[in-house]
Amino acid sequence: MNTIIKEFGRYIIVGGSAFLVDILLLYIFKTYVFDTMGHTGLYISTALGFTGGLVFNYILSIIFVFENAKKYNNGKSINGFTLFTIIGLIGLSLTELGMYSGVELLDANYLIVKAFVAGIVLLWNYGARKVLIFK
Repeated sequence: MNTIIKEFGRYIIVGGSAFLVDILLLYIFKTYVFDTMGHTGLYISTALGFTGGLVFNYILSIIFVFENAKKYNNGKSINGFTLFTIIGLIGLSLTELGMYSGVELLDANYLIVKAFVAGIVLLWNYGARKVLIFK
């Protein structure tokens, strides 16, 4: 149990860092690249930020988070990355649904919605990756 708690603590650090990459890219793309596209630009920017965060998270998960990845090379294959990405795409779907719900239906600020949704998706990503990849 102690190992799981430490591992989840490392995942929170990595997830928090990946979230910063994600939200920074979201802000940059939304503000400077897709600023004239309205909500469509927001959803494209959300996907691009999420992708940047996903790659960052994958690399640090292999290096820092999951002990089994270090010991047994779990996740360090095309299949491992593919499964990591599929879990991430489900997380992206949850993120986009949350962004739509918060921005369109609740008329909330997109950055506040993103922070809230990211917390929920963090739990999904950790649990699914722990069970399916880094057992």
